[in-house]
Amino acid sequence: MLLGMGNQKKAFYTQLHWQVLGALILGILLGLAAPGFSIRLGFLGDLFLRGLKMIIIPLIFLSLVDGVSGVRDAGKLGRLGLSTLIYYTLSTTLAIITGLIIVNLIHPGVGLRLAEGASLPEGFAPAGGGLGDFLLRLLPENFFHAAAEGAVLPVISFALLFGIFLSRMDSEGSRSVERCVKGALEVIQALTLAMIRLAPVGILALLARVVAESGLTVFRELALYFLAVGLGLLFHFFISLPLLLRFFGGRSPLSYLRAAAPALVTAFSTASSSATLPLTMECAEERAGMPSLVSSFVLPLGATVNMDGTALYEAVAALAIAQMYGVYLDPAQQAVVLLTALLASVGAAGIPMAGLVMLVVVLQAVGLPIEGIATIIAVDRVLDMMRTATNVWSDLVGTAVVTKWSGVSDAGKECS
Repeated sequence: MLLGMGNQKKAFYTQLHWQVLGALILGILLGLAAPGFSIRLGFLGDLFLRGLKMIIIPLIFLSLVDGVSGVRDAGKLGRLGLSTLIYYTLSTTLAIITGLIIVNLIHPGVGLRLAEGASLPEGFAPAGGGLGDFLLRLLPENFFHAAAEGAVLPVISFALLFGIFLSRMDSEGSRSVERCVKGALEVIQALTLAMIRLAPVGILALLARVVAESGLTVFRELALYFLAVGLGLLFHFFISLPLLLRFFGGRSPLSYLRAAAPALVTAFSTASSSATLPLTMECAEERAGMPSLVSSFVLPLGATVNMDGTALYEAVAALAIAQMYGVYLDPAQQAVVLLTALLASVGAAGIPMAGLVMLVVVLQAVGLPIEGIATIIAVDRVLDMMRTATNVWSDLVGTAVVTKWSGVSDAGKECS
């Protein structure tokens, strides 16, 4: 392997992916050994999350406008959008089918006792609205209000429209706008890289607090349910998605996974695909060599609508709750679970506990009481971290697949 033009290979401990993996291990150990200190240390993780969230909206807007405005071929944009839609549907459907197969084999809900006196988390509420509501949320009434609230979907819609119309214009004013966007994007990218260097500290603090607060005793009664969801997520993460990457994306799963490691560990520790987005984009473009047009389109959209891990979790949880109540769901009803989980995962926000909220939609679709959620809440935090990492890995795999399907060039760099 080439190490560079005469440059000595950097020591492993100076490389970001090893630093974040080390922070992951240290955070778990610290949370177990010193829970009180770990809880107090958590504010450093909160600061890291705030820094990432601070740059999400400008990074998405500027990246999309810069990428789309540089494409004069409307057909290429159309292929990009269609390829993205096909991949999202394929990967999420595979995830749900995996979950349904495992839950029918293991039967994790049999023997579970309905939690008595357990309450749903503060702020928990059923998610309302259907397809029409989702489409309305695509277009902001006020772009600046949507940006201030951190609403990613309307920002993406406006950025796409802005970039498309900017690419159709050829005047001194439009060229000035393009130069301004490129300059602002360079500044945001530099700020993003600076924030990313703080990832090991933030991850250590966040994980130490989570372990200190959750402990390990909660897994005893829910071990079979945790195993069912965990096996499904692991199968999709290490089998289904790598196969999609190899056969449809033409990339080596191992090298691509190595390039994606910082984003995946950050997603696991934060349980937020939206907060991880700046690091995900950096891994895709700088470490995995993906073209900026594809990554700036697929990744922000994926952080909002492509939720493989969430959809798999919803399918397993719904059937486990049905088994707990002694309710048999026939294949037709399980097909309803599949379709509802697919649609509900699109509306799940890229924030912690979003999947738990969207589970209400799936339960209501097959007539199951939402009180059953209280039984499985105890292990949801850890499962949330696992499904978020799966969501982000699916987005990154999708970037490679869409790059190949859409024919967008400049993706020739190898994983570092």
